[in-house]
Amino acid sequence: MKKTGVLGTFTFVVCALLFSVKGVNGQAKPVASPADSVTAKVGKATIEIKYSSPSVKGRKIWGELVPFDKVWRAGANKATIFTTSEDIRVEGKPLAAGSYALFMIPTALNWTVIFNKTSDQWGAYKYEEGQDALRVSVKPKKVSASKEQLAYVITKNGFALQWENMEVPVTIK
Repeated sequence: MKKTGVLGTFTFVVCALLFSVKGVNGQAKPVASPADSVTAKVGKATIEIKYSSPSVKGRKIWGELVPFDKVWRAGANKATIFTTSEDIRVEGKPLAAGSYALFMIPTALNWTVIFNKTSDQWGAYKYEEGQDALRVSVKPKKVSASKEQLAYVITKNGFALQWENMEVPVTIK
């Protein structure tokens, strides 16, 4: 009797877990802001950016979903993590090798890009300016081709955030 009860409970729990991960038709539910990453060399340094990639979904992003003049996690969910294997110069300023939470403060004209020493944090809810390793100012560019999902690209000259109708380039040497 007890074996049947334990087996029945186990079967119920397994089915409930599977059903919560799969939709009614057995298909996996899509993640709203899937995790993504990009890794490449810039000079001698290996740069890695780990982020969650939200979609535009018909929303106005800059100045609305992502408000101007407020610290933003530069992605979705957890704060974006920027890692460099070597000391680098970002927009001409030194940044030591290591992992950082990458935040941005968008404005209509210039953006502040922030490398914060507390790399493992959820969003920007516990962001502390006193933990900033580096802040630089960059100029975003409007682009004609709209990008549905937020993405980071790394080039020989640095990296850029691309989303909706905006590209935010950051120079690294």
